[in-house]
Amino acid sequence: MATTYPVTRSEAEWRRLLTPEQYDIMRGHGTEAPGSCALLFEKRLGTFHCVGCDSPLFEGKVKFESGTGWPSFNEPIDGAVETTTDRSYGMVRTEVHCATCGSHLGHVFPDGPPPSHQRYCINGVALKFEPRS
Repeated sequence: MATTYPVTRSEAEWRRLLTPEQYDIMRGHGTEAPGSCALLFEKRLGTFHCVGCDSPLFEGKVKFESGTGWPSFNEPIDGAVETTTDRSYGMVRTEVHCATCGSHLGHVFPDGPPPSHQRYCINGVALKFEPRS
């Protein structure tokens, strides 16, 4: 049975809202090329939101440089993301998706810095940044 999210859209609506790259990643579970997103280098305090529904996902204070080529965070905002097991490409990983619209964001790995030791490795094109004023 498919999960129902607070924000739902038809495939046509998703295609109108998102760029082709965003659609491939967020709705098709793709991955952007490492090092390709300007948000990788974003260092200001602020909030990273889901491009698909504008829900706040991560605070800038928990972003860190992981050396992987994708924006990395050690914890999401409470209740902002959900996870599922991803068995694609012959691997077992933990997929991260937006709890509000279900869009694929990236994956989480247990090799991050303290205190959480988590590395939320997120596709930058799935995020928009709002600096703290």
